[in-house]
Amino acid sequence: MSGVTLRKVKADEADIRLDRWFKRNCPEFTFGQVQKFLRGGQIRVDGKRAKANQRVEPGQEIRIPPVPVMSGGGSEPWAQEGAYNPAEVQQRKQAGPSKSDASEAELQALRDSVIFYDEMVLAINKPAGLAVQGGTNTSLHVDGMLDALKLDSKERPKLVHRLDKDTSGVLLLARSASAAHALTKAFKDKSTRKLYWAIVTGAPAEREGLIDAPLAKLAGKGGEKMVIDEKLGKSAQSVFRQLHRAGRKAAWLALSPLTGRTHQLRVHCEAIECPILGDGKYGGAKAFIDSLSNQMHLHARAIDFPHPVTGHRVVIEAPVPPHFAETLKKLNFDPKTPTKFLTPEIHREKEEKPKPKAKPSRSRKK
Repeated sequence: MSGVTLRKVKADEADIRLDRWFKRNCPEFTFGQVQKFLRGGQIRVDGKRAKANQRVEPGQEIRIPPVPVMSGGGSEPWAQEGAYNPAEVQQRKQAGPSKSDASEAELQALRDSVIFYDEMVLAINKPAGLAVQGGTNTSLHVDGMLDALKLDSKERPKLVHRLDKDTSGVLLLARSASAAHALTKAFKDKSTRKLYWAIVTGAPAEREGLIDAPLAKLAGKGGEKMVIDEKLGKSAQSVFRQLHRAGRKAAWLALSPLTGRTHQLRVHCEAIECPILGDGKYGGAKAFIDSLSNQMHLHARAIDFPHPVTGHRVVIEAPVPPHFAETLKKLNFDPKTPTKFLTPEIHREKEEKPKPKAKPSRSRKK
């Protein structure tokens, strides 16, 4: 579940009932939601199941699930996977003026994309087609609209990582300079885990594996493009696992990049002859399937990171966009497939079993 947080009981909260603790600290939860979460074990005290009348003690750690509010109003299972804090609704009017030329409708859409926030961290479910930062012929981008995401803070949120324009999913933002420093460090020292979902054309020969193919930037008539280059490329590794497949037509992959190269997952999927659906830049005509959306099907499904203040792990998930959900439906893939982070350990090479070889690309011109 996305947006799970852990909070410690303060000294002045000793001996109050757990349900009253929630009423004081989490007013966005209704009484019925608290009771339901307690019955389902989603609210826990020191990792153990708890009851509404249980008395809390200072220092105890309470697991707080997100409030399950649908943003799209749909009834499909995948429309219910996201989480949204309703307190944000009350604070929209407090958002500062934007520095971009975005319309009020576009600014509101960005606010509506918020899937998690607390005093230090904010996350949005970035829609496909929206750039994170500006560039040539790019006037609308997240960076230019960050004032609209101030919410209850005086500070403008800060970007700490990026997603490609056509990639949807979890985009993490820092709400203070200290949070930005801590989150940036977490990305650099790899204590942050990222999970992507992709629909690819074709299907890998193996159920799971490691793609180890160094990448280099190649300039061309169509602009810069990343290519596999064993001599000049920088190390790039990704792990993958098949979640579902439709024969040899298409497959649904879970992917985790172990390094952070530009377009890494897109190039690596093409390297195993399974380009991401809709990614014509790297897959060409092979990246498209008749009757399926031609939008790119790469989604930053979840992120797992240490909180800048408490150090506790926070997991945030983002529901897939409409075109991705429709493709899952057309391919009869189960949208209720649970989110599971991949670990590099399970893909370590065995001496008797060589690692999957990436398809060689054209040599880089000197």
